[in-house]
Amino acid sequence: MPGVYKRGDKWYYYFNIGKVNGSYKKICRKGGMTKIEAEKALRKALEEYESTGDVKAISNISVSDYFDYWFENYVLINCKYNTQQLYETVINNHIKPALGTHKLKALTPAMLQEFINKKYKNGFSRASIGNFYGVLSGALKAAVYPYQYIKENPMQYVKLPKENKMKENANHLKIISIQDFNKIINRFPQGSSFYIPLQIAFHTGLRAAEVCGLTWDCIDLENKFLKVEKILIGKGRGIFEFGTPKTKSSNRSITIGSTLVTILKKNKIWQNENKLKYGQYYKNSNFVCTKENGENITPNTLKYLSRVVNYELGIKFNFHSLRHTHATMLLEAGANIKDIQKRLGHSKIATTMDTYSHVTEKMKNDTVEIFESLVAKK
Repeated sequence: MPGVYKRGDKWYYYFNIGKVNGSYKKICRKGGMTKIEAEKALRKALEEYESTGDVKAISNISVSDYFDYWFENYVLINCKYNTQQLYETVINNHIKPALGTHKLKALTPAMLQEFINKKYKNGFSRASIGNFYGVLSGALKAAVYPYQYIKENPMQYVKLPKENKMKENANHLKIISIQDFNKIINRFPQGSSFYIPLQIAFHTGLRAAEVCGLTWDCIDLENKFLKVEKILIGKGRGIFEFGTPKTKSSNRSITIGSTLVTILKKNKIWQNENKLKYGQYYKNSNFVCTKENGENITPNTLKYLSRVVNYELGIKFNFHSLRHTHATMLLEAGANIKDIQKRLGHSKIATTMDTYSHVTEKMKNDTVEIFESLVAKK
């Protein structure tokens, strides 16, 4: 028998549909804030079920409730842990406060464009605005299909604010000079917990989680290459575990030079000496990046490093700066951009070119100047 009931300050409806394993399956859903709203939602749901043989989502669902549904049924199942955390932050701190009380079907391109524009005017970075745009687009696309909450995705008409990408990239990437890198190394020399992570990132362009996830079985010092096949991710409350790389292309092998090979060989000797020094108190792990007592370095530990570099040394820096510095140095030296793409683990060469557009734009100008100089000699 269909019916409605109250739980807390909300009303819900329920009714039975087809049998599953000999027992009726019951549908229970939120119907509204009043009994009348719940009864109306029940009648509509019954009509939909009788006419289509399926139970469609409530057309009056709020934006807040829909994003909870999308997060639980798509994000938690299909996305990596770090992406889940990012999406949850975007949803709870930005989308819900601004749009959560609206009905999903009432969202218009104008409302969504205003939301994006306001974030831009409030000074959010292009990366953050891109995250807002991406979450809204993905969630509302799913609302059309497969969830069938709405008939059209209003985000398809929303545009990102235009900005001087070259200037924005150059400022945002926080590329450091060789001189600044040497200052950082002088502050954290060999024997420091941060010396090896700094050197690996500078010489390879690996991300922080990739650096922290390196174990000695990932490195072939004889043949001079390392494998990126896992990352170290935080699960909250100081708990870390291995995860898979960011994308399929992030799972890669990277050739390393003699300088880094020598540094890593010395690090292995240093770790073995510390094992003898600490004895039973040594954290006997297989990590490449460790503290003196063998405890592994985590992405959270590297945040402390960034604070010291910024406030003590006065260098604008985060650990990701080393990745951008590595790529920029290679590009400016004339390295093949396809090789750089593979080295960084970008799935598309367009990502590499867009990220380092400030360098590639300079390279285009240099190419023209080279040609002009050749013509002038004739």
